[in-house]
Order: sequence, then C-alpha cells, then structure tokens
Amino acid sequence: MPDNPPIIAGTRIGHVHLKVADLDRALAFYCGVLGFQVTQRLSSGAAFIAAGGYHHHIGLNTWESKGGYPPPPGTTGLFHTAILYPTRAALADALHRLVEAGIPLDGASDHGVSEALYLRDPDENGVELYRDRPEAEWPRSPDGTLAMFTRRLDLGELLRAREV
Repeated sequence: MPDNPPIIAGTRIGHVHLKVADLDRALAFYCGVLGFQVTQRLSSGAAFIAAGGYHHHIGLNTWESKGGYPPPPGTTGLFHTAILYPTRAALADALHRLVEAGIPLDGASDHGVSEALYLRDPDENGVELYRDRPEAEWPRSPDGTLAMFTRRLDLGELLRAREV
C-alpha cells in the first residue's frame, strides 16, 4: 500500500443505491416498515428515499434487475447497508417496527462501540440498523486502542428504551 496520509476526518458515505427486483416491494419495506420517505420516484423504475428531508439516503432501481434474483452465496457484492440511528430510542423504534411487521432478524449484537440489528430486505440485501455509543464509552485496551467485541444484544432491554 502507498504511504499516503489518512483520508480527512468528517468524510462520510453519503448514500447507497440498490438494485432491486420489485420497486414497490422494496418501497413497502424501506418506507412502509423502516419509515423512510420517498423524495422522488422516476418512471424509469427508480425511487429515492430519505430520512429528515435529505435528498436521498437510499436509491432503489430496477434498471438492470427487474424480476431478478439475489446473487448466489459465495459471490462478491455488498455485504450489508448500515443505517445509523441517532439514539438508542430510535434504534428501539426500528426494532419495534420490524417486530410489528414480522420481519425476522439474522442477528443482534453489542459491539461495545455500537449496538446493531442485522436482517435482510425483500431482495436479500443485508441490512444493519445500528446506533453508535458516545466515543467516551467505547471499550479500550490499556494502550488506548479500540477493544471492540461481539456480544448478544438484549432485545427486550432495547425495546424498553423505545420512546412512545
């Protein structure tokens, strides 16, 4: 690897664009269950969705995938899209939405730095719903480096954090 300086702090991944087989089915999941809002829908088979009035966090399209199938296991591609929630209560609300919709989880983990829910969208794309803990709470080794871990996340406790 070249000896370049690190990328500037504050750099973020702005959005993800997913190929889906059925646009209405994808919108029912991302908007109907998770609560994103459609910001634009194109007659060409695409839609852009967002939270909080942003132009789009997720693009969905059927341009190359209408009626298609997920890639088989053992192939390369996107592992998951990670959706960051601002608070634990917001993540608890996301879990409540999934439970109400009968959408199963693939897993739920406490990583020390974050709490995460793992699932699949209707096109079998991996989805992570998570919240970061404040940096001051991150687990650290004696030398100051991160000491992340993976432990079972208590879903009942998380649901109790939901503000209604």
